[in-house]
Order: sequence, then structure tokens, then C-alpha cells
Amino acid sequence: MNNLSSFIRFQRKKLGITQEELATKAGVGIRFIRELEQGKESLQLDKVEQVLHLFGFQLTPNKQQIDPYDIFWNYLNKGVKITLFNKVVKYGIIVQEMINKKENKIDAWKFVPNNNAIQFQQKPDDKLTEIINHSDIFSIENQ
Repeated sequence: MNNLSSFIRFQRKKLGITQEELATKAGVGIRFIRELEQGKESLQLDKVEQVLHLFGFQLTPNKQQIDPYDIFWNYLNKGVKITLFNKVVKYGIIVQEMINKKENKIDAWKFVPNNNAIQFQQKPDDKLTEIINHSDIFSIENQ
């Protein structure tokens, strides 16, 4: 999977629609949607734009960073080691994505440090969490 495929899959699932429904709404074929979500490297950009437009987005160049949708699919609710750009290392569990409502994309994470994990598991409380801005993450890996 790549940034685009993860993003499309996330947006589709957030809306609760199937690949077939997405294909119909976007005016593309089901095969195209499957290839898009599987990360096929060569796709027709006009069709990619059609799908993105359905979600209110367009294809634009951005500075490369860790894909937030990769974190969502592969690290949510798992023990992680996060290294921030300021060299601080954090160990804990990402428990929720934080969506920027204006841009409709993930821009931060609700994080439970390891020393609060057992207490949070017994009784979830936002006082036991911290927010990590996605743009501050240099790297992430499983604990």
C-alpha cells in the first residue's frame, strides 16, 4: 500500500461504502478501485482525480512525511515506539486518530504512554493521554 491507496481506503471505509459503491459514485470501474486501493503504481491520473474529487480532495504535491493512513492501518491500538523530530522517543499505544475537520484528514494522534497504559485500559480517561501532532513524528515502529 502507498499513501494514496491508504488514503482512499480510509476515506471509503469512513463513509461506510463498498468498493463497488465507490466505483459507481466516482464513475470509474471496480477494477480501477481495487487497483487503486492495492497501490498499483501506474494508474490513470484523470480517474484518480475523479475518485479524490468525490471525497473533496485533489491530487497535489506535498512534502513527504510518514503516511498517516499507514499509521492508522498498521499501528493503531498497538504498542509503538515513536521518535519525534526533536529526538524525543515515546513508548506507548496510539488509541485514536485526530481528524482536522476543516481539511478532513488525520493531523494528530491520541497517545497513551506505557506508564499509563494499564490504568487507561481499566478506565479510559483523556487525562492519561497526550496528543502527538502527526507532523512531529520522524519515525514509528512496533515495540
